[in-house]
Amino acid sequence: MSEAVVPQAIRKLAPGKLVIASHNAGKVREIGALLAEHGIEAISAADLDLPEPEETGTTFVANAELKALQAADLSGLPALADDSGLCVEALNGDPGVYTANWAETPNGRDWTLAMTKVEQALATKGPDASRAAHFVCVLALAWPDGHVQWFEGRAEGTMIWPPRGNVGFGYDPVFVPAGGDQSYAEMDPAQKHAISHRADAFAQLIAAVL
Repeated sequence: MSEAVVPQAIRKLAPGKLVIASHNAGKVREIGALLAEHGIEAISAADLDLPEPEETGTTFVANAELKALQAADLSGLPALADDSGLCVEALNGDPGVYTANWAETPNGRDWTLAMTKVEQALATKGPDASRAAHFVCVLALAWPDGHVQWFEGRAEGTMIWPPRGNVGFGYDPVFVPAGGDQSYAEMDPAQKHAISHRADAFAQLIAAVL
């Protein structure tokens, strides 16, 4: 498990409404499922018609914080944001903090395109290139008064091709977690939730604030 690094004194989160600062329906469902048993009612930024901020940060922490702080300020409620990404060893950590950018098209995000771009980039490294990769998830929890704290999770694994499975979202079909033989997209959601980078970060958050 990754060790949490928290920039401010820990503030507890009371049961009730929490804004999930994301317009990604799959991500909101996953986060909501992890929080429901703790008495937290997850409300997405899309449900509140909150704008998506420009992710100008150059680190996962910076982007998670700016999203959480904006959602908390605009909603008047505590807000949780995650910034997560796929880091491929042979690509010097790319796509990394720009994970979603690799999926951008004029008509929205195309994750099949993004996965193809990663595979094509790996192909240029030659047949012996490492296929080791890891997912990172930083969770930032913010309040309307500007207090923010964050937690970082990580999951090691291997890139595969072609994609396998139709559960999950993003790069899940091309990532097999260490010690497994199924991609994230082939796993039952509960199984993925138990071992994912997001689960790692959530375990730290739950232990600290709930």
